[in-house]
Amino acid sequence: MKHFHTYGTLTCHNINYHAKERHQSIMNTSSTKAIDNIIGKEISLGHISGANVMITHKGNILYQNSYGLADIENNIPMKEDTIFRMFSMSKMITSVCAMILMERGMIDLFDPVSKYLPGFENQKVWTGKGQELEDVNRPMILKDLLNMTSGLTYPEENNYPTACSTALFNEMDASHAAGKLISTVEFANKIGRLPLEFQPGARWRYGTSADVMGAVVEVASGKRFGQFIEDEITRPLHMHDTGFYVPENKVHRLAQKYRFYADGDNAQPVSVIDSVSGKVKIKDVTGKLVIEKGPHLAMEDTITKAPTFESGGAGIVSTIGDFRNFGQMLLNGGTSQDGTRILGKETVRFMRTNQLTPEQIKTTQWDSLQGYGYGNFNRVLLDPAAYQTNAPVGEFGWDGWLGTYMTLDPSNDFMFQYYIQLADAGSMGPTRLLRQVAYGML
Repeated sequence: MKHFHTYGTLTCHNINYHAKERHQSIMNTSSTKAIDNIIGKEISLGHISGANVMITHKGNILYQNSYGLADIENNIPMKEDTIFRMFSMSKMITSVCAMILMERGMIDLFDPVSKYLPGFENQKVWTGKGQELEDVNRPMILKDLLNMTSGLTYPEENNYPTACSTALFNEMDASHAAGKLISTVEFANKIGRLPLEFQPGARWRYGTSADVMGAVVEVASGKRFGQFIEDEITRPLHMHDTGFYVPENKVHRLAQKYRFYADGDNAQPVSVIDSVSGKVKIKDVTGKLVIEKGPHLAMEDTITKAPTFESGGAGIVSTIGDFRNFGQMLLNGGTSQDGTRILGKETVRFMRTNQLTPEQIKTTQWDSLQGYGYGNFNRVLLDPAAYQTNAPVGEFGWDGWLGTYMTLDPSNDFMFQYYIQLADAGSMGPTRLLRQVAYGML
C-alpha cells in the first residue's frame, strides 16, 4: 500500500501503545481518535492487555493499529503479526470447509450425520426430566450441525445433557494429561453418544456442532481436517500463520490469554462482558489481569505441536492479517485478491444467509444476537433496529471466547476486526462501540 507513515510509540496512563502505519489519505481523524480513546480506556483500566484493530473498505485498509502488550509479564508489545487463539472464530473456517465439500458434491446438507460418524446412530434425547431419555424423532442431519439446531451442547451444568458434555470434556482433558491422544473423529463419535438437549431441528443451541462438522469434513474428504484446511484455504489465501498450533519458532508472537479480576480483598474472576447474556458485569472499574491457565474446550495451554484433536469449533490460531485475507475472500464472493477461487459466489451467498425459522430465532436469546439470524456458523443481521446498530442488513461474521471479533459487510465491501485475548470477553461493550465508530468511517 502507498501513502503510509509510521507514528511513534505513544504513552497513556503508563501503557505503551505500539502504533502501526495508518493510511492518511482516507483516514477519518475523529473516528480514529475515538478508536484510540475506547481501547486506551480499556487498557488503562486494566481490562485488557492490548489489542489489534483493522478496518478495510473495498480491499483497502482504512485503519490499522496495535495497542498495548501481547504479553504483560514479558513486556512484549502487541504487533500486527501477533498470533491469537481464535476459539469460536474457528467455526467460520469450518463453515467454508463444509461449503467446499457441498459445492463439489461430496456432502449433502440433508445427509444424516451418522452417514459419516457411526456414533450418531440411534441417538437419544433428554425429555426434560431428570436423566430420562427418548428416541430421536428423526436423525440429526448436517444442516442441524451448521445451524446449531442439532441439540448438542457445550459443557455446562444446567441440565443432564450439559452435565454429560462436561464429563466428556473432563475425560478429554484427563486423556491429554495422561498422554492418551484422542483424534478428531474419535472425539466426535463420543459426542454423538451423548444425550441431546432437544430433538434435532427443534431450536437453536450453541454447542459442539462445529467440532462434529470438522470430523465430517475429515471423513468425507479423506484428509486429516487440518490438512484439508491447509490445502483448500490457508495456503491458497497466504494465511501462513493460521493452523491448529504455533510452531516453536513463532511462539514468541503468541499473545498471552488473561482473565480480569476486579479490585478487592476477595476478588473473584469476573468477565467485563458476560459472553452469554451480553450484559456488562463491571463498568469503569480498575482491576488486574491474571493469566488464564488450564484447558478450555479441550484446547491446551501448550500449543506448540500439531494436536491429534483438531477442533473445528475452537482450535484455530491466526493473525488479524491472515483473517483479513480470509474475510476479503468472502467479501469477494469466494475469490482471493490474487484471483484464487475458494468458493463460488452463490455458495458464499448461501453461507451468509440466515437458515433459522422465526421460531428457532426466538431461542437464540443472547443480547448480542438481537436482530440477528444464524446460519452456517455465522450470525446474519436481519433487523438493525433490534440491535440498534449502524451496520446494514446482511452483515455477518462471528467472534471467539477470548474476544476476537469479525464483521463482514458485503453491501459495502467492508470489514471490521478487533482482537484481544480476554476470557469470556463477549462481543458487546467496547467491541460494540468500536464497530459503531468503524461504520462511521464509511
